[in-house]
Amino acid sequence: MKYDCIIVGAGSAGCVLANRLSEDPNRRVLLLEAGPSDWHPFIHMPAGIAKLVGKKGINWNYTTEPEAQLGGRRLWWPRGRVLGGSSSINAMCYVRGVAGDYDGWAHASGDERWAWRNVLPVFKRSENNVRGASEWHGVGGALSVSDLLYHNELSQAFIDAAVAGGHARNDDFNAGEQAGFGYYQVTQKNGARASAAQAFLKPARARANLTVLTRAATERVLLSGARAIGVDYRHRGRLTRAEGGEVILCGGAINSPQLLMLSGIGPADHLRALGIAVAHDLAGVGGNLQDHLDVCTLQHSTQPITYDKLNDAAVAWQYLTKRKGPGTSNVAEAGGFARSRFARDANCDVQFHFVPAMLDDHGRHRLPGHGYTVHACFLRPRSRGTIRLRSADPSAPARIQANYLSDAEGFDLKMMIEATKLSREIFAQAPFDAYRGSEIFPGAEAKTDAELEAFVRNKAETIYHPVGTCRMGTDNGAVVDSELRVRGIEALRVVDASVMPSLLGGNTNAPTIMIAERAADLIRSA
Repeated sequence: MKYDCIIVGAGSAGCVLANRLSEDPNRRVLLLEAGPSDWHPFIHMPAGIAKLVGKKGINWNYTTEPEAQLGGRRLWWPRGRVLGGSSSINAMCYVRGVAGDYDGWAHASGDERWAWRNVLPVFKRSENNVRGASEWHGVGGALSVSDLLYHNELSQAFIDAAVAGGHARNDDFNAGEQAGFGYYQVTQKNGARASAAQAFLKPARARANLTVLTRAATERVLLSGARAIGVDYRHRGRLTRAEGGEVILCGGAINSPQLLMLSGIGPADHLRALGIAVAHDLAGVGGNLQDHLDVCTLQHSTQPITYDKLNDAAVAWQYLTKRKGPGTSNVAEAGGFARSRFARDANCDVQFHFVPAMLDDHGRHRLPGHGYTVHACFLRPRSRGTIRLRSADPSAPARIQANYLSDAEGFDLKMMIEATKLSREIFAQAPFDAYRGSEIFPGAEAKTDAELEAFVRNKAETIYHPVGTCRMGTDNGAVVDSELRVRGIEALRVVDASVMPSLLGGNTNAPTIMIAERAADLIRSA
């Protein structure tokens, strides 16, 4: 069957595009998702995020190649492999970044449509914020943005401790001033997760012109000369072909460049080495990989009030019957942004996520007792990595080389040490006096910069924000232009976090949804 649009990947961007493009009843849209439906109840109960860690059927479960600056460790990169993509398994924090991030995109792309003054209306149009319409927020959009219905008392202690340590209090990180500490707004509706699948795809599923296939893994983009004409995908064990007017890749920072390279679009030498015929030599595909490296400071709690040993049955019952209690928590309830002493401009350079539980190795390593954790990441890392193919086999996971802490000046490492020091300073303030037990990580013995460096190299992990591997721009290294069209190939676009020229100062889900909203406008007006 022929379609007007074939969307590959039903993550945050793919769900938005499926909704917006199928609003035209004359446009036939196919949405392909490699993973299953988002039926699992832990997806929809926000606190179920703690239980999703081990659910391999809805997670790509990627690991990086050995990271030279992190002791040769292979870091775990969870990415959503389910309707909604990573918006179905993330912590739901709604953060846009700052104006300078988008003005930088406009400069890199040569297109003022990506400048802050032009993307803010797109954010607002997409949003249905419980706080109402304002200069910064919108109502009536598809994406529900809410205040948390439940907070652990330790989350308030964290905010109060940050303020006691000299930081500002901030009730809205998306209202012009990012600096300060407070509660995150979340993508939830009535206490349930509002993933992109629930917010955008579910309302569109009944449209006769939209076809959604799950467990359909796309293996390559079909080309006729320099034009995309469709895709081959494997569904129920059978290789199937779909042809269409435009192919739109929404696989994210790993899968989109992987699929381009499998289709012969990418660095020619790399493709030839794997026996892949070069259809278009595009050197930037899979380059420019950026991610927020994160370091966790953990403290024992003297009071058994954390989320470490909840009665799961009682939490689930309260959630199901009353939509109240800790089941509605996103776990990372509070956080903030700060300018370190090394900040190069007026923008914040460190972000914090506080968790009223002990979180080690993404929660996969359970520690005894009760405790609390603060994540801290350097927002604008200078290190760059790559995505490369492991083989010509579409089922083989890509090679992820993040190259953390590899910048020549060593600034990324200096900032991770500084982020750890800032975390400790907050935990040392008086509001934690009633709760503070012994420090777990880095541990009391870690005092010097050299000892903190060893801690960072041994324990730092991703905080799940990979971007940039199909970046938009005007130079020869760019993969897509400012309208997200793959350079040198007609009827082929990339619409996801991979097109970001640079990593922004915050979480990446809301910006990815905005990118897809903007792309829908571009496609409909073409």
